[in-house]
Amino acid sequence: MRAALYQGPGRPLVIERVPDPAPAADQVVIAVERAGICGSDLHMSAYGAVPAGTIFGHEFAGTIAAVGAQVTHLRPGTAVTALPVQACGSCDACAAALPALCRSGLFTGTNLTYPGAYAEYVAVRAAMVQTLPAGVPFSTGALIEPLAVAHHAVELAGVGREATVLVLGAGPIGAGAVVFARLAGARHVIVSEPSAERRAIALALGATAVIDPATHNVAAQATALAGAPPGIVMECVGVPGLMQQALECAAVRGRVLVAGVCFAEDRIMPITALMKEVSVQFSQCYTERNFAAVCEALARGQLRPEPMHTHTVRLEALPQTFERLHSHPEGCKVLIEPHS
Repeated sequence: MRAALYQGPGRPLVIERVPDPAPAADQVVIAVERAGICGSDLHMSAYGAVPAGTIFGHEFAGTIAAVGAQVTHLRPGTAVTALPVQACGSCDACAAALPALCRSGLFTGTNLTYPGAYAEYVAVRAAMVQTLPAGVPFSTGALIEPLAVAHHAVELAGVGREATVLVLGAGPIGAGAVVFARLAGARHVIVSEPSAERRAIALALGATAVIDPATHNVAAQATALAGAPPGIVMECVGVPGLMQQALECAAVRGRVLVAGVCFAEDRIMPITALMKEVSVQFSQCYTERNFAAVCEALARGQLRPEPMHTHTVRLEALPQTFERLHSHPEGCKVLIEPHS
């Protein structure tokens, strides 16, 4: 099969032919119809956080092409997505139904052992597979993983009815946070985002207001828009400096939820949080229940995430697109079509 291989920091991905995956006894192989380019893939490549030869791609949807010997509940031809998690099943995190926090777990697309979906096929654990609801296209199915990240973050942030939420960043996770904050009943969902295109996407997804941080003081503008400082601030970018901004924006006894994946060292002024008794919660990925909740919302028509998907590229165009996204983020979610 064809796949895009990581070569190291500062080097572009390269399209090569590699052996097709064969399912282990507890796995299925999925023919990838759509895969998403994630900001964490960009971060990992820039910081050399994965070895050369890694095939990225942990956001995907497709059809089952083959099943392992122990798999009896799934059939070839079924449209699916999957949690890209390889958990041990026996540590404290696994016992708490938190496979993404497994002490020895690995994520598909972040190592050489479990290649990802920047390829025509990907092997996943059958236990982590979720069937796509009827009528949900693969382009939406590939959004389920980042939507599950956002669902988990909104859940951990404790967003409820009449809440005022400030979302920093309108990339895929911030955009998903807008959707689920509104579904949770938030009265104000304000988004700070420097890209005009992404601000428009946030509004299309239900944001009540947007702020351009290049031209406005975010804390002052959010307070003016909502009539009071936001009780919940969600940092959904993952670049140094935004944690401090989130602390500055939060209300007295407000909550800061950090969902952005930052690989660099960051600094905060603890006194900023201390003087307001701000609570800080980090959010890592999701649970199986978050995936199921997203699928259910799609099936019921409560969730319409299509504005997140801004364009699709063929596998041959992936290396150039990937490099461009490093320095010029564009749109919201870029999908890959490996079989075209």
